[in-house]
Amino acid sequence: MTALLFSIATFFSTCFGGLFALRFRDRLHYILSFTAGVILGVVSFDILPEIFKLSLAHGFDVTRAMVALVVGFLLFHGLEKFVLIHHVHEADYAVHHHPQVGILSAVSLAGHSFMDGVGVGIGLGFQVSSAVGTMVAIAVISHDFCDGLNTVSLMLVNRNTTRLSLVMLFLDAISPVLGATATLFIRVSAYNLMIYLGFFTGFLLYIGASDVLPEAHSRNRPDTTLRLMMLTCLGAFIMFVVAHLVTIG
Repeated sequence: MTALLFSIATFFSTCFGGLFALRFRDRLHYILSFTAGVILGVVSFDILPEIFKLSLAHGFDVTRAMVALVVGFLLFHGLEKFVLIHHVHEADYAVHHHPQVGILSAVSLAGHSFMDGVGVGIGLGFQVSSAVGTMVAIAVISHDFCDGLNTVSLMLVNRNTTRLSLVMLFLDAISPVLGATATLFIRVSAYNLMIYLGFFTGFLLYIGASDVLPEAHSRNRPDTTLRLMMLTCLGAFIMFVVAHLVTIG
């Protein structure tokens, strides 16, 4: 029950992050720069360490998770290049603005949020102990603000409507609640969790490298480049601090 209460807090944290992105959409390039740093930080200081931790603790071959990472990266790349933009005009193709890409990105982030509630985060954390569950829940609540920010930013930058952006924000916000609820009835095996994390990391790396960072710098003037880079570093640093605090806890 405690896990469910914490997951409800993630709902509001995610919504607040998404609404923040909507409110300051005219400064979207700054938000996207910060978002790119958050994505880099989540991958480097949260997901990848969790993959190696699972591998060491259970004697799994971590190569399989890395294969899943490559598959996730290339699958998203293939969907964007060969399926989603098949009928898009060549001029639009050059700027990588496609509503379907934003939706797919948002869905993949919602999948990560679901696993926040299940394995990486809240639900299974409390199956270990209350202390572990609480610390993990605090970390999830903290970075779910950025999840909401990321979801709306990716939707807006790919020319989706405000209404659809809010729908995807709600999906992302409710996902950890559903994930935490699922742990009351099921248990996710450590091996499947490791493979999922590798696969999702591939998605996330592609989103950050191919969509978020290029768009953040696409219209900036030379005098704003340093500020954008500092925001990216700030996003990564914040995720480092959150991950470090959880490790200490």
